[in-house]
Amino acid sequence: MIDPVDDLASVREATERLLGAAAALDNAAAAGPSRLPGWSRGHVLAHLARNADALVNVLEGRPMYPSADAREADIERDAPRPLAAQLDDVRASGERFQAAAAADADWSRTVELRNGVKDAAARVPFRRLIEVELHHVDLGIGYELEDLPAGFTERETGFLAERFDGHRDVPATTVVAGDGRTWTTGGGAAGGPVTVRGTAADLLGWLAGRRDGAALEVTGGPLPVLPPL
Repeated sequence: MIDPVDDLASVREATERLLGAAAALDNAAAAGPSRLPGWSRGHVLAHLARNADALVNVLEGRPMYPSADAREADIERDAPRPLAAQLDDVRASGERFQAAAAADADWSRTVELRNGVKDAAARVPFRRLIEVELHHVDLGIGYELEDLPAGFTERETGFLAERFDGHRDVPATTVVAGDGRTWTTGGGAAGGPVTVRGTAADLLGWLAGRRDGAALEVTGGPLPVLPPL
């Protein structure tokens, strides 16, 4: 069951966790490289702030971003700012998102995100939670996939399995966590069926493009190459 109110509380907690950890940085560290190719930690923080505002647009019925170019330009513009400005922006934009979500009157309606993707308004808070949690890991400041809340890891694994379900480039794949939880995905490409086993963190890392899958056990064929998110 999707509970947007509960997810909003989780977003607030995750945001505070990220801000508290990032506050220990200095300006030089904020300008240093993140784990995302070509992005500094400043890029990650700028993206988090602009994503919050973009999701306000979604909830209020406007286009998520004016254009792909505008999205990239805003991140590049904001990335070099001093750490204090970055953190203030992440906090303030997060509060704007919380306020817009709290004012929502119909969680059952359909909203439109980037590239024409549509989803239930009720899932927007979880989409924001994904951004905050995974980009906290991307900052490379001591928060790892293993540190993510277990409930979030399980839901995000299922969310990504659903995203790749039937994808033309992914063979039929069964994903099995160490505790026996199972998800199915892919099925649109030749080959397989493939079974991929591993820890919850390693499976999520592979599905989310954060780990190369070297730690996973694969049977039935090679580890599927997943399309970029």
